[in-house]
Amino acid sequence: MKKAKITLLVAFLGIFLAFGSSCKKSNSAPSMPQTLYDSLGGTAMVPDPAMQGAMIEKGRLGIRSVVDSAIFVIAADTNINGYFKVLLQEVSSGNLSGFNALSKNLTDFFCVATGAKDFSYTGKDMVSAHNPATNPRMNGKAMNDDFDSFVADVVIAAKKNGLPDYLIARLGTIINSVRSQVVQA
Repeated sequence: MKKAKITLLVAFLGIFLAFGSSCKKSNSAPSMPQTLYDSLGGTAMVPDPAMQGAMIEKGRLGIRSVVDSAIFVIAADTNINGYFKVLLQEVSSGNLSGFNALSKNLTDFFCVATGAKDFSYTGKDMVSAHNPATNPRMNGKAMNDDFDSFVADVVIAAKKNGLPDYLIARLGTIINSVRSQVVQA
């Protein structure tokens, strides 16, 4: 009888502990999926190499670095650089205002699209930005092949900046999400 009571008590305790631990509330917050912005460095502040003494979020710096590299890769890409004649003429004459504006707009766009919370995109919507009727800086409407060239150029720029393939793939998903708005021919 004593052995049966001990066995029953052990069984009861085992069931109680098993059930109790499965219902136990966790003291830690549930893990949130990491945004692409977080994967690129997130909100950690680092020195801005473009501005002496200034700090910049590491995620934004990474995005800006890829954007700026992509602009240069596109400028050399004869498949699509014809769309940016105004910008290329400005840069050739030493006027970087258009380059700086494009860099800021694209950086803002990608910061927001990758999950940054501290920035907003205030540029034109993608249809207006890529339509020469609403954006005189564009020289023609883009076709699917042009968009593919753009994506390939961004991949080249991302690789130049050391982004691993899995982050480039996530960035590609974001870029391809606006294909139907950019391709208008």
